[in-house]
Amino acid sequence: MISISRLLCDEIGPGDELRYGHNGQFSPAAEARPIVVWNYTRRCNLKCIHCYADAVSGDSNNEMNTEEGKLFIRQLADFGVPVLLFSGGEPLMRKDFLELASFAVKSGVGVVVSTNGTLITPEIAREMKGIGFREVGISLDGIGEKNDKFRGKTGAYDAALQGIRNCIAEGQRVSLRMTITQANQGEVLAILDLAERENIDRVCFYHLAYAGRGNDLRDIDLDHTQTREVVDLICERTLDFYRRGLKKEILLVGNHADGVHLYLREKERNPERAAKIMGLLQINGGNNSGIRIGAVDEVGNVHPDQFWRTINLGNVRERQFGDIWMDTSNAVMSGLKDRKNLLGGRCAGCRYREICNGNLRERAEAVFDDMWAEDPACYLTDEEIGILS
Repeated sequence: MISISRLLCDEIGPGDELRYGHNGQFSPAAEARPIVVWNYTRRCNLKCIHCYADAVSGDSNNEMNTEEGKLFIRQLADFGVPVLLFSGGEPLMRKDFLELASFAVKSGVGVVVSTNGTLITPEIAREMKGIGFREVGISLDGIGEKNDKFRGKTGAYDAALQGIRNCIAEGQRVSLRMTITQANQGEVLAILDLAERENIDRVCFYHLAYAGRGNDLRDIDLDHTQTREVVDLICERTLDFYRRGLKKEILLVGNHADGVHLYLREKERNPERAAKIMGLLQINGGNNSGIRIGAVDEVGNVHPDQFWRTINLGNVRERQFGDIWMDTSNAVMSGLKDRKNLLGGRCAGCRYREICNGNLRERAEAVFDDMWAEDPACYLTDEEIGILS
């Protein structure tokens, strides 16, 4: 995640210690405890065209049950995982969602949820607030019919908006999640307008991950010029919020070229600001798959991140999560924790490897069938990254 509001405006968000450490310090990669995304069901009441988990409408096979879920949560607590993010599918499709979230909080693990928002009643919003959810992430990919087309169901937007309002009425922090493609890039400002109008605290804009059904959308992914334009648009609106005294946390997710782009943007305009940006990017270290972000699917398989389901590192029904995560006898895990000399293509010669860390490895594998190849979504020019011959 790239925090635009932190890098450009010095606005510190509630989760910034997870991105920039405590007092600017992180434990070494080999010792890091990750945020864990738990895609704990594939069931969903929508059929989003870009779903990385390829969710299904019916029952998904062999899901961990409630007791297995609690055993897994104990593993995370014992290992020192700071935050568990419930995802899916649609987490609220499972009747034990609130029970497991409450168990996690009581076990000392912070909880967040990523949901389509359509099932959040006033009662559920009240219970989530009472449990102590740090954040409720609700996905919208446009306004009205534009969102419904992405979500595969008429009325999804209205239901999600009501879910948002139910959360805000309870004082629950809400984060909007939008995945940007050519089909909805014109909705970016409308989503930011919505955040202002509805008093939403946070907006995360996702670059398309080539995973699940999202892999079928490569043809409508933003090209490099469009990506740069959209990122600049988001930056300008973030600065506008700041100038008007509006506390909005704005983030970009899934493309660490964004951080380099922000640094280069400010280098000519405001060298002092650029130096601060560089310092924060160095602390963060770029892509943290297999280091400070990890994922577990509905059957207990451990993955380097939520998008990268082709890589299976082990199963929490068979081994402790912490043992799997720290097992550098696994070549993939060992490589991810110290990958810079493994990166190929443009990444190999990039002067910003230290602050990007190779970007999204899943996209490289999807396009080149090589997890260490360059990320095709990097929109920085050869001149910008210093590899002109």
